[in-house]
Amino acid sequence: MNVTEFLNPVISTIPPSGIRKFFDVVNEMEDAVSLGVGEPDFVTPWHMREAAIYSMEQGHTHYTSNWGTVELRQAISKYMKVRFELTYDPTNQVLVTVGASEGIDLCMRAFIRPGDEVLVPEPSYVSYSPCVCLAGGVPVGVKTNADVKFKLTPEALEEAITEKTRAIILPYPNNPTGAIMTREDLEAILPVLKKHDMIIISDEIYAELTYSDTRHASIAEFPEMHDRTIVLSGFSKAFAMTGWRLGYACGHPDLIAAMVKIHQYTMLCAPIMSQMAALEGIKKGLDDGFKAVTRMQRAYNRRRRVITTRLNEMGLDCFEPEGAFYVFPSVKRYGLSSQEFCERLLMEEKVAVVPGTAFGPSGEGHVRCSYAYSIENIYEAMNRIKRFVTRLK
Repeated sequence: MNVTEFLNPVISTIPPSGIRKFFDVVNEMEDAVSLGVGEPDFVTPWHMREAAIYSMEQGHTHYTSNWGTVELRQAISKYMKVRFELTYDPTNQVLVTVGASEGIDLCMRAFIRPGDEVLVPEPSYVSYSPCVCLAGGVPVGVKTNADVKFKLTPEALEEAITEKTRAIILPYPNNPTGAIMTREDLEAILPVLKKHDMIIISDEIYAELTYSDTRHASIAEFPEMHDRTIVLSGFSKAFAMTGWRLGYACGHPDLIAAMVKIHQYTMLCAPIMSQMAALEGIKKGLDDGFKAVTRMQRAYNRRRRVITTRLNEMGLDCFEPEGAFYVFPSVKRYGLSSQEFCERLLMEEKVAVVPGTAFGPSGEGHVRCSYAYSIENIYEAMNRIKRFVTRLK
């Protein structure tokens, strides 16, 4: 019996994650240093962990509403208004999801019809294109590059749009490049978005992790874009809650309602203990100005400066990232593909970074380094990488 005959043929066309491959090797390699995984090295703040523990002690171990608890949705609504000037009704415009990743999947399955095209700026997060394919859609890469600091330009956007275009993903602040879109950058693409009728899926999971003087800007801030935009975010990055698997989606009531239909038949609801912890994080954050988030952001900022300076000094050219916790240096001068560079670096110096091609074809010639690691790890990794590239020269 050939059991593979029972597989959905779409599955065979989707490659395994290029991130996890290197992570799995590092786990089995003695004395290895990883800059590969985008996971904060900080532990979830104690007051949030304590809230989850207390919730279990009080017997809060049951299902919640499909939408998430009323209290958490109200807190998310207030948080979005205070931090990002975005207004959402917690009763029908906020959905609590199992991580922002579930939100991506829900958007694709709720809005994409077979054969619809979804624009995916590249390089970008590894899950976007596979989720489009699993929903029966066609991902269309929109190439960005270092010359424009990996921002989406109106020219590149217009060129990619066809009569089949159904939606666009705006992945800013960006994983893997660290690029952001300022309000001025968003204004530049606004005429193109207004000209064409499409859904905007704005993944803003790194919204709290920006390093310029101005706060993060969302495409949903523009009145004409608000109703056609789904804003996805969560608690994994800024609140150091990766393992809690908690995210949320905000948008027009009809769009969110469609997502809830899928969510209620698959996930049912996000874990109540995670919701209790997140509620405590927002409530305390609103009271103290999000001091815990700010402390982590400042630590990332220091690491960002160190890693960018060291990489540029050793000839791995990279622009200074303005968001998230990644840097995306070029390795083109060494005559190796991204994959070859990463494999040799791992084998020869036991340092794990991720090939740029894991984030789309336009990532070729680059590698992703995460600075969501201790400063000691970063210094050690930089010393090893310097030895490696010195030999390549």
